[in-house]
Amino acid sequence: MHIPSIEVHKAATLQEAGVLLGRYSPDVRLLAGGTDVLVDLKTARFTVGHLVALGAIKKLRGITEEREGLRIGALTTLTELDRSPLIAGGYAALRDATSQMATPQVRNAATVGGNIAGAVPCADLPPILIVMNATALLWSTKGRRTVQLENLIVGPRQTILRDDELLAAVNVPSPPARFGAAYARFGLREANAIAVAGVAAALVLNDDQTVRSARIALCAVAPVPKLAKAAARLLVGGVLDERACARAAAAAMEEAEPISDLRGSADYRCELVGTLARRALAAARQRIGG
Repeated sequence: MHIPSIEVHKAATLQEAGVLLGRYSPDVRLLAGGTDVLVDLKTARFTVGHLVALGAIKKLRGITEEREGLRIGALTTLTELDRSPLIAGGYAALRDATSQMATPQVRNAATVGGNIAGAVPCADLPPILIVMNATALLWSTKGRRTVQLENLIVGPRQTILRDDELLAAVNVPSPPARFGAAYARFGLREANAIAVAGVAAALVLNDDQTVRSARIALCAVAPVPKLAKAAARLLVGGVLDERACARAAAAAMEEAEPISDLRGSADYRCELVGTLARRALAAARQRIGG
């Protein structure tokens, strides 16, 4: 395997990246960490004549705490996100994903934006960000728009991004009072293994310990990170005890759309969804305390 002849354009600013995208579209892809794009080029998953390298655009880097929540730049690496002191309290569940992904070498290069915009069904960040009500900031030379992250990915390796757009940042809203979230995943080995299945859960409790709101998202068991809406509805208004968790887990299994491949059969993945849903709900509840 080798990378075919390709022209790489280094963008120094967002404006320059947008111009390059418009000039070479659709025969162009973005290059950030390169952990997926370069592999795809080597394996001929896709072929393009141009890459626009984003690494020099400082506006796309970093994590900042703003009045409405956290802003995570698309070029922020997984290691930077994992080690940020801002990933604490109500945001701690993000580390459930970053701490388990790939190897340290890959996490040092791979970016938040790449993990999301790559739209790979087994990507770990989208499910936990989705249950935390994150939004995606999309940028082009024609303007910017904000979309709910759950609406960004529409199929395997497919997003609503237009040819001239790029993912600039992810915004995670400030967690409300009595909020907890968690992500549980299973891989075939402890390191450098993509998820066979994963479940993210987020809860908000009332003062009487009943569930005010719940969100559950499934990873690697559907064409897109899938909200298990029926499972979440079963939790609202009740106490999150073992019986409630079991009912929600069973409903999540029904909502999963797994396939069989080298990593596991569809039936096996369904069973994993049930187990991981119970673990994620219990961990989210524990984070709320009280």
